Amino acid sequence: MQVMSKSGRVFELPNDEEEGQINAGIDADSDTYELTDAEFSRLKPMGRPKSDSPKIPVSIRLDADIVDAFKASGNGWQTRINDALKEWLKDRDKGVSDGFQKTVRR
Repeated sequence: MQVMSKSGRVFELPNDEEEGQINAGIDADSDTYELTDAEFSRLKPMGRPKSDSPKIPVSIRLDADIVDAFKASGNGWQTRINDALKEWLKDRDKGVSDGFQKTVRR
């Protein structure tokens, strides 16, 4: 049987005979065992911790020279764009006159 991942990759699942051989191999290995429900519940989640203020993916059209300049400065260029926008908002909120209204929509 085949299954397709979210990314479109196709995987062939083992048939019943192959699954039996895999399980027999696991049973024969003295270093391997199946976790009990209690052991499984004590496992810690893997990955990055949940953020109190997660980033929101957006699509934005920027001039090529702007993107090229940020990318040329190395890894983390998207974070630097985020920081530049934060700085612009902070300056704008301090009363910097730039012709824009101070209304923020939420």
